[in-house]
Amino acid sequence: MTGGIRVVQKQVVEFVDRDLQGARFIRSTLAGAVMRGVEVRGLDIDAPWLAEGSLLVNGIDVVPLIETELNRRFPGRELRQAGDPEGLRAAWAALEQAWATAVERATAMPAGAVDASVGGEWSFAQTLRHLAFAADAWLGKAVLRLPQPFHPLGQPHVEYATDGFDTSIFATGQPGLAEVLELRVERQAMVREFLATVTPELLAEPRRNPWSAETEVSVLRCLHVILHEEWEHLRFALRDLMTIGTARAGG
Repeated sequence: MTGGIRVVQKQVVEFVDRDLQGARFIRSTLAGAVMRGVEVRGLDIDAPWLAEGSLLVNGIDVVPLIETELNRRFPGRELRQAGDPEGLRAAWAALEQAWATAVERATAMPAGAVDASVGGEWSFAQTLRHLAFAADAWLGKAVLRLPQPFHPLGQPHVEYATDGFDTSIFATGQPGLAEVLELRVERQAMVREFLATVTPELLAEPRRNPWSAETEVSVLRCLHVILHEEWEHLRFALRDLMTIGTARAGG
């Protein structure tokens, strides 16, 4: 397909008659992008923060439809914005149950499945390590103010090093699955035990954002981040396990 690229406003690029079939956009922003007369068959969008805005398709905001379907597929996900202790405890119980099923499924797969990557994404084992890291950051560091909250087996987010944080505290190499599962159980218990005694007053207390010391967030907001991380990464993990299972069955 012929066509070109031109700047139509300051820092705004317009693609005209361009062939972008198979293009991949990773950790990029398309916020406010406008597409007109485009062919989108097979378009695959994964936007973890989709619920925070809108997505118009042929003039219809499809975000509420997507949220409803995700809540149907993942019972308990609708509790992720719970604002009181009882609701948060119910939200965490639903997550633990959902993840227990996912872990059972992953460990029942052929050897190597938990360490397999799909499209450069984290493996199942790396995902569990990242969720431990998220609990350490938002509960251990932010809420509990532990002096050294991070476990060496944690998996930091991709931008951790480039944002200037110390990576030397994290172990190199690939730990065994037993170690990863043990860490996962410990961090799930840490969150569960905190929620068991949390009060509305504590939920309203301010804390330092673990990635921006000059920014304050509430304890409740910290817990919401953990819940969001848990549900989104469960969705990613199950998606990739299905891809791995299908590929092995076909092979």
